[in-house]
Amino acid sequence: MRKVRITALRQTVYPDLMEKYENPIEHACDVREGQQWISIDGKCPEGMCLSAWQSMQSFVESLAMGEGNFFDGWMKDPMSAMISCNDGFRPFSFYIEVID
Repeated sequence: MRKVRITALRQTVYPDLMEKYENPIEHACDVREGQQWISIDGKCPEGMCLSAWQSMQSFVESLAMGEGNFFDGWMKDPMSAMISCNDGFRPFSFYIEVID
């Protein structure tokens, strides 16, 4: 199986939606832009946000098995994907790529 690097690229925040729908919380996310993890054998890397992992798990597992070309040519690099976590108020975008 191949190793897959996961890189946190960018976070978007929707304060208007947070104000309208979210109960105030002090600490929502530990992910930081530029942070990286390595998935070995398609498994969740240590320290990865479990909610974010649930959003990307099937893509990471497919890439680890040598599959790719999601959605028939969606990505310039067919052995990669761009996935966002499922936090509707402050989603992070993650770049997922095969590294070996």
